[in-house]
Amino acid sequence: VWGRQLGHQVFYATYYGQNDPKRLLPNQLDVVFIGASTRGSALAYALAKIFRRENTLTVIGGPHAMAFPTDCLRFFDLVVRECDKALIGDILRGHYDPPAVITSGRPLTDIPSVEERMPEIRISAFSRGRPTMTSLVPMLASVGCPYQCDFCVDWNNRYIPIRNERLEADLRYLSKNMPGIIIAYADPNFGVKFDQTMDVLEKIPEERRNRYVMESSLSILKESRLDRLRETNCIYVAPGVESWGNYSNKAASGTKTGRAKMEQVVDHFGMLRRYVPGLQANFVFGTDVDLGEEPVELTKEFVCRLPFVWPTLNIPTPVGGTPLYEKFINEGRMLKPMPFAFYFSQTTLVTTLQNYHPAEYYDHLIDISRTIASGKMFGRRALSKEPPSIRFLHNLRAMAVRQDIARFRRIRAMLANDARFRAFHEGRSDILPEYYHRQFEQGLGRYADLISREERIPRLEEGCLNVVEGGGG
Repeated sequence: VWGRQLGHQVFYATYYGQNDPKRLLPNQLDVVFIGASTRGSALAYALAKIFRRENTLTVIGGPHAMAFPTDCLRFFDLVVRECDKALIGDILRGHYDPPAVITSGRPLTDIPSVEERMPEIRISAFSRGRPTMTSLVPMLASVGCPYQCDFCVDWNNRYIPIRNERLEADLRYLSKNMPGIIIAYADPNFGVKFDQTMDVLEKIPEERRNRYVMESSLSILKESRLDRLRETNCIYVAPGVESWGNYSNKAASGTKTGRAKMEQVVDHFGMLRRYVPGLQANFVFGTDVDLGEEPVELTKEFVCRLPFVWPTLNIPTPVGGTPLYEKFINEGRMLKPMPFAFYFSQTTLVTTLQNYHPAEYYDHLIDISRTIASGKMFGRRALSKEPPSIRFLHNLRAMAVRQDIARFRRIRAMLANDARFRAFHEGRSDILPEYYHRQFEQGLGRYADLISREERIPRLEEGCLNVVEGGGG
């Protein structure tokens, strides 16, 4: 949007496996901007190599660039951390000499409106330019977060609401032009300024309010507030429970841990169900406070008691720039040869854990996942009172969990039968197992040859980084 506003001819594409990604953009571009998660970094690196051959200036931004800029600099001319329109203008005017890590030096709070983003939304969220039943329009009501969870990239980013006027204008545009579309708030923690945010949402007439989904902490979702949540058309909430032994301030359980925390969280979700039809609980299993069978059994009990809540189970995955990452680096617990393509918090262990041997940990992952995806839970979800669309979504996700179980079992078998594989996951070997090389190559497909085996080994962030501040206009 900013490039278009600055007078440039722009092209936009999203890649989800539908084609050769290079063909989604025209040839002979002057500049290519690539936004990527860490999980998608291998493809981003391969594309950067191709574009560089065409003398295109390559720029990467987004989550991976924020977390691991040193590694990005091996493949890209410019690595963007904090960004705004002024910084984009400086890039397009050639103000930076590659290679460089650059930043605006300030949080992004003035974002393009939904109306301005519609050409990109049609490409990324619609089918042939028209919304479908599953289309979501991404929005922000705020940036930053008031909590300081050590695993979160927003642990030190001050919470800042988006201007009320901008939020209201976006909501009015959508209610008028796309009354059936669902809004997906991508805030790290929606509704921290709860009354202020609800005041804006309630300015839209009740019969014209779009449905929306969001992620929030349980501590914000007090019963006195839930009527307003329902009245503003919230249809899905994904609170973070995290660990049964930690992060209790977000779960509104004070200093409670273990079973006491679980009982309070179960009650809280039961209350939420009366106001919001779709619920998800986000867990992190394997933190340094997790020990033995208790967190496993508590999670399984939670799943069985609340079939209407979808449980998302995450593996601790330290991200650059977070306290958790610094802790794992300082303690030598990162599996340093592991390619970034495996930094996905629901499938692969990229560290050594304090209280679980890798084989034991994967046994527990299999145990919890089997409960989530069991035939018994399929039946209980079928009898629950959620809307059919939410039950269908949860059943699809359960089938995906069954695929994860198969992956976990393969890794568990190799931990038992392959001494080299086991030594790697125990932190005793720096040789990346062939299994991960094969998985890496399978994921990249025809682009696999572009990233050599040596280049797959990441350069992890250690020490200070030279960052150029700009974007002054």
